[in-house]
Amino acid sequence: MREPTAAKSPSFPALVQSFFTEYLVTQRAMSPRTIACYRDGLMLFLDFAARKLGKLPCAVRLPDIDPDLILAFLDHLEQQRHNTIRSRNLRLTALRTFLKFAGRRDVLSLHAVERALSVPMKRFEQPMLDFLTHEEMLAVLGQPGESWISRRDHLLFALLYNTGARVSEITGVRVADVVLDAAACVHLHGKGRKQRSVPLWKTTVNEVRQWLRVNPSLQRDSALLPNRDGHPMTRSNVEKRLDLAVARATLQCPSLGKKRVSPHVIRHATAMRLLQSGVAFNIIALWLGHESPNTTHRYVEADLAMKEKALARLKEPATRLRRYRPPDALLAFLQQL
Repeated sequence: MREPTAAKSPSFPALVQSFFTEYLVTQRAMSPRTIACYRDGLMLFLDFAARKLGKLPCAVRLPDIDPDLILAFLDHLEQQRHNTIRSRNLRLTALRTFLKFAGRRDVLSLHAVERALSVPMKRFEQPMLDFLTHEEMLAVLGQPGESWISRRDHLLFALLYNTGARVSEITGVRVADVVLDAAACVHLHGKGRKQRSVPLWKTTVNEVRQWLRVNPSLQRDSALLPNRDGHPMTRSNVEKRLDLAVARATLQCPSLGKKRVSPHVIRHATAMRLLQSGVAFNIIALWLGHESPNTTHRYVEADLAMKEKALARLKEPATRLRRYRPPDALLAFLQQL
């Protein structure tokens, strides 16, 4: 009677290839941006592992990826590459996703994979949100000039403030995505292929109509906000144009000089304006495309004025404080230091 042949483990390069082509693309249908993020994270890790283990990336085996190697890689990201803890955790997420996939394909290495998955995410403090006041935002918007660039930039900032969209969402808006009829809105294509529609102010609708009249060559599939070559604006392009607008606005509104203004700060300004106007959390979450309303709660933490109004509704306790007198001579000595 023939003995059953032992199961053969797939090679590491085959696992990596299957992870991207079969799992991420075919089974999970992840967006190209997410796949690129996972690719970059795995490339960074394999480059580090190859130098650490003294072997080519194609010669790496799953049992080689132990907690010590992963922790050394994460320390390398923070200390040598000066990555933030958030970026460090993002790279770890990509690696953990691959290891979970590989463990299901190579059951003989499952114990090693389980040990590697024991490396935890690193906790970090959430910074206070930066945002612009309504007056600061109006200063940044200013008035559109006569040039083509000035008109485009003004419409760009107006759409960012009106919609609270991410940069990638605004630069991805096509002419066909803007509805200028009675229920005027713009269709945004957000993270994770999520789509949402955001209503537009009448002033924004009028500005879009004027923009399209000035640019009759724009077709339905054309970018609404193109660069000089007719291609969609890039993130870097948007940031540079915003820096110039903030520099001009600082002369009128000096408080802008103390803030680091990015396109995402305008997104925060939209959220704060909605919150201060009494819009419910769940509506703001839908407006901004937040996956969880808990993300929206961070704006309350950033708004000191709302906290002061809440505090004013509370009656202060009529408490008379007495001077603390330590009962011990040693404590008295320490108290006087």
